[in-house]
Amino acid sequence: MSKHDRRFSLVLAGVAALGLAMTGQASAEDSITVVSWGGAYQASQKGAYYDPYLADKGVKVIEEEYTGDIAKMRAMVESGNVTWDVIDVDAATALAGCDQGFLEELDYDKIGQPREKFVVGGANDCAVATIVYATVYGYDAGNLPAEWNGQVPTTVADFFDLQKFPGKRGIYKKPFVNLEWALVADGVAQADVYDMLRTPEGLDRAFAKLDTIKDVAVWWEAGAQAAEILGNGEVVMSQAWNGRLYNAVKNEGRKFVIVWDHQALDFDFWAIMKGTPKLDAAYAFIAYASDPVNMARQSQFIAYGPSHADAIPFVPADVLKDLPTAPDHMPTAFTVDATFWGDNSEGLQERFNAWLAQ
Repeated sequence: MSKHDRRFSLVLAGVAALGLAMTGQASAEDSITVVSWGGAYQASQKGAYYDPYLADKGVKVIEEEYTGDIAKMRAMVESGNVTWDVIDVDAATALAGCDQGFLEELDYDKIGQPREKFVVGGANDCAVATIVYATVYGYDAGNLPAEWNGQVPTTVADFFDLQKFPGKRGIYKKPFVNLEWALVADGVAQADVYDMLRTPEGLDRAFAKLDTIKDVAVWWEAGAQAAEILGNGEVVMSQAWNGRLYNAVKNEGRKFVIVWDHQALDFDFWAIMKGTPKLDAAYAFIAYASDPVNMARQSQFIAYGPSHADAIPFVPADVLKDLPTAPDHMPTAFTVDATFWGDNSEGLQERFNAWLAQ
């Protein structure tokens, strides 16, 4: 081989090595890790955002699931080993993450949507709402217990009434909404619920009401479990996020009926983990998911409402009627007090866990 040939070969080798390095870099940059709640909800995000994002932008979304563990997020940031980029959080976690510094403070210019375009309470310093959802409860009209004597539950009080509606209850294994419903079922006006929960006497009263159904409780932690235990007859009623029950009706042929009385309206939010090495990519994904046209797609996969005002016209009319914000569902609805839960969630979870262990 001539000197010229050898030199040319070395140049080619260098170009090839550079190409491999650039391919590896592109591969790393062309993916983002997004963490959510699994089940039908995460499947709706895949259909509405993750798959279209890959098709439109060439960026693959690596999906992970969690159960809302604040301690895990905090530990990840404190250790400097941040492997999650974007995370779907509830309102309490959004506030706690801002206060405790494990969520990035958002620059709305990078999201490309003004804060005032989102529903009230949906654009926080460290998180931007992606959906409006409701905690409700449901029963299986295709498998009514004979002991109910042809009656069906219609109120939150009925969820606690074991004489009129005997049978096991599926209950979310957190104090969230359980405490509010316990007071409502005990006769407290919804307008007074959070004032009472801020007092020792109010908390004692809520836990005392929960005592009345503790022995028939089947606790669930992941959203998909609520529809599963209702569908297999393990419980006769179950708390659930409305979209999980809707999905079971629409896609699995279940005869579940949602009881909308005192539905607890809340938001899920997109947030960015503090210290992610893919900060720009995280912003790009949230900007894509917050675009009204893109956001409206999710309601066609699951019955949660968009949080951006401009997205509503893009949701088909036959879908709108099943959303929590449909007029027929709103007479007794209340919005979860995010400040109360942001201030008290960890302490109340500790008390709730101790109560469970008694």
